[in-house]
Amino acid sequence: MFNAPWLVLVLIGALLAAYGLQTLIGPDALAAQFGVSGEALRAGRYGVLISSLFLHQGWPHVLLNAVFALAFATPVVRRMGPSAQASVLFIIFYLVCGMVSGAAFALNHWSDGEIAVGASGALAGCMGAASRLMGPGPGLARFTSRPVLAMAASWAAINGLFGLVLVGWTPGAGGAPIAWEAHLAGYAAGLVLIGPCLSLLGRV
Repeated sequence: MFNAPWLVLVLIGALLAAYGLQTLIGPDALAAQFGVSGEALRAGRYGVLISSLFLHQGWPHVLLNAVFALAFATPVVRRMGPSAQASVLFIIFYLVCGMVSGAAFALNHWSDGEIAVGASGALAGCMGAASRLMGPGPGLARFTSRPVLAMAASWAAINGLFGLVLVGWTPGAGGAPIAWEAHLAGYAAGLVLIGPCLSLLGRV
């Protein structure tokens, strides 16, 4: 934690502070207003694709995401570099992965009223990106490389297990079903977008 890039610590601080504010105002009320859902997107409330990333189900949920940020946002930020341009690009990368994940959830629950909150989809994007930084050489690992395929298969299996079989048993979710489709979509977005981002920075 003490060696994590400042940007990752700021991200974790923002998630914790946002949930602290959420507990003061009312978790359920904020989730209903600012969580992502098919109903919200049908009404043109596209801002929920971002606001939902800063809301959580409970302290275990947000703390688990803080651990995920330390584990997977850290290598992505380090690879992008310390420049101001890299910091801005990481924030854009993070938000886009989160928006893709939220859109996938909303499309899969277009008319059933389900609402999703949490940074998990955006952090899944960081996980997907990190898998491509695990190759033996300095460049990005290929999509068909062993580290990328192994992590993708593991992530798909975990989400299939807890999202479709052991519903309500996910650690940190407080008994709520996990948004498995958001996790998989965010992961795929990070897997793909890390290449163009590093190309823009000249750090492939």
